[in-house]
Amino acid sequence: MGDSKRRPLAGRRSVLLGMAGLASAALAACADGASVEVPSAASAPSVAAGTGPATPPPSIAARSSEQAAAALAPAPTSKPAAVPDRQQIVAEFAGRHPREWGLHITGVVNNSPSQHVALTFDACGGPGGAGCDNALLRTLRRLDVPATLFINSRWIHANRSLSEELAADPLFELANHGTMHQPLSVNGRSAYGIPGTATAAAAYDELMGNHALLQELTGAAPKFFRPGTAFYDDLAAEMTRRLGMLPVNFTVNGDGGATYSAATVAAEVGRVAAGDIVISHFNRPASGTAEGYARVLPGLLDRGVTFGRLRDVLGV
Repeated sequence: MGDSKRRPLAGRRSVLLGMAGLASAALAACADGASVEVPSAASAPSVAAGTGPATPPPSIAARSSEQAAAALAPAPTSKPAAVPDRQQIVAEFAGRHPREWGLHITGVVNNSPSQHVALTFDACGGPGGAGCDNALLRTLRRLDVPATLFINSRWIHANRSLSEELAADPLFELANHGTMHQPLSVNGRSAYGIPGTATAAAAYDELMGNHALLQELTGAAPKFFRPGTAFYDDLAAEMTRRLGMLPVNFTVNGDGGATYSAATVAAEVGRVAAGDIVISHFNRPASGTAEGYARVLPGLLDRGVTFGRLRDVLGV
């Protein structure tokens, strides 16, 4: 599938950044084939401890460049010597209590200061979640639209040769979607009925089990992380950064956990603007995701919308 030496098309059909050089993202529906009603990105809760739903964050257009830059700092490092081990992380987070829980919380990157749009696609693995939407990948390749693929370790184990192929394709970058597809918590908070990691040690394992697998697969440490259900607490987001990855979510929910019709996918993705990060799925070939993207992407390209992988739009 695809030529790893392909060159981007010239002109309005493609801008590949750095090619030479809600509903929430991952829902119970994605992992286990359940039918789940998912909130939009604008209505999804971000809950501080002991409070009701907080106001969702403003869009990139409403944020100053200083705020956007602050959301990205500190930049992650992929140097192995700088990454704490499990014992260090457990000691560092012992006795600390999270104050926030949700999709858009302190420390999580939801958009970028870029003039480009980042398309991200999750592959969750597990029962009913280990497929591959080849039609979607063909559309991205045909139009030379780059994307970041968040893949879970269960999906990699079920699709090893395909994972290697995707890792070799410069159109895509692979990112960390966790080891067991759990919400990332230090005290067992759950989302959409899925229990989160129960301790700091369990959160470390969820982060680093798949980290090691992706590093083996790609030859480089993954730069970005998104948990199962896309829910974090603020300490888990801090831990992600301490381990050299940026915790990333989204501003536009493209496919509602692979539950939207093609028409709804096209409508949601069709409203993207500069700085948006879009979340969808590429492990549900029976969903409306592929058809929706096939409908909407040519028009977006004609309109002058440009796309980049997360490492391009976030500059890391």
